[in-house]
Amino acid sequence: MQTLFSETKKRNVLGDGLGMVLRNKRYIVWFWLLNLVLAWFGTSSFRKSADAIMEHSLYSDRLVHGFDLAVMFDLYAHPEFGPMKSSTTPAVLLAVVFFFSIALFMPGIFAGYASTYRLPREDFFRACGRNLWRFIRLMIIAGIVMGILAGILFAINGAIVGKAGESTNEVLPFTLRVINFFLIFLVMTALRIWFDLAEADVVLNDQRAVRKSIAFAFRHAFGSLPRLLSSYVVAAIVAGIILVGGLWCWLRLVPSAGIGRAFLLIQLIALLLLIPRFWQRGITVSYWQQMMLAPVVAVEPVTTTPVPVLPEPTPVVPVPVTPVTGT
Repeated sequence: MQTLFSETKKRNVLGDGLGMVLRNKRYIVWFWLLNLVLAWFGTSSFRKSADAIMEHSLYSDRLVHGFDLAVMFDLYAHPEFGPMKSSTTPAVLLAVVFFFSIALFMPGIFAGYASTYRLPREDFFRACGRNLWRFIRLMIIAGIVMGILAGILFAINGAIVGKAGESTNEVLPFTLRVINFFLIFLVMTALRIWFDLAEADVVLNDQRAVRKSIAFAFRHAFGSLPRLLSSYVVAAIVAGIILVGGLWCWLRLVPSAGIGRAFLLIQLIALLLLIPRFWQRGITVSYWQQMMLAPVVAVEPVTTTPVPVLPEPTPVVPVPVTPVTGT
């Protein structure tokens, strides 16, 4: 017998995950378009309220050719603008829709990354529908676990920084706050790796019992934490570089009155920031294929040497002897 996938364990999850993203660039474009459409509808109520007040007012020039915070607060205070709830409710509801869309479409993306060919549309949506409720349960459990742990960590951080503020060293509270934030980032990233692996196992292993995937992913996430955490941190650093570079371009290349250029730059930044997020999903799928997938064993037929069949011996029939009589 020969065990397959012996060569896949030698692949680097960082490069392999990036290769999955580059082979399936359409997923990034789809999510960017979905985000753009939901954002457009989410801000429609605010646009209508603002247009009714500022469309025929020279006061709006202070928002078109720059951003004046006092003018924005004055806009909110106008009775014609209406209650703040009417402008923010659509945005909040559509944010929930975007959260639901992640739970709906992410299983298909996992299936597409794990496929060695271009996943047909029917298979993509089949994976989405089959795993929707599983993903919702996973995301609820992840939200509870990460929310509780984040609350505990931030409470500890506040206590440490508050205690450090009593010292005579003025730099110590700031230094401890930065160190603590970095440690919290690492802990929350480790938790995200855990639940990303659980999501991958639910989809790719077709696991109905979510708790089994959570336990299975826990063993692998913290058993291979240095390898996975370093890969996720590299992707997060790339996201930070994209964000800082986008803000630099905003300050240097976009004039205050350049609404069109500002819109295009924002959308470009939003599109590029999706790449590291999908890259981390590719890292998860690559690791699952190498370390969590049950090895497939190819059974080779056993060849046996044929035994020659010897003919049966012919029985010897004794010839009767006729006695000779004398004359």
